[in-house]
Amino acid sequence: MASNLDYLDPNLLPLEEKVTAYLAAEEELRQLTVATRSHAAEVAQPAPDTGGFEQRPPTGSFDQTADELTLKQQNLQDALGTLRQDILSLLPARDEWVKVNLGYGPSRVGAFRDESSPADAPQYLIRVVH
Repeated sequence: MASNLDYLDPNLLPLEEKVTAYLAAEEELRQLTVATRSHAAEVAQPAPDTGGFEQRPPTGSFDQTADELTLKQQNLQDALGTLRQDILSLLPARDEWVKVNLGYGPSRVGAFRDESSPADAPQYLIRVVH
């Protein structure tokens, strides 16, 4: 019975917090990617005909939305990289699952070797089952 409750080990709390933050950052990055694509499609649409008169924006003004979205996306990717490294340092083993408590029973997290990475410098992928 004790092996079924290993995921409640208090020593796993830092790992659980990092995994939760990692999942939230991944979701935010997905939503930001959709917003970036939507904005790009919106900008690519031709402007409606204004009846022969062209109204230009004030001098020095430009649409900063694309730049802001790109900056946010870069910041999120950097945060994900940091969280990925933190999770790798907190995991007790590679290429196996560790049970953690993500709030609704046992979940699993693990770092598995990326088969496309070189053998002398392996890269690991974070996998979460919840």
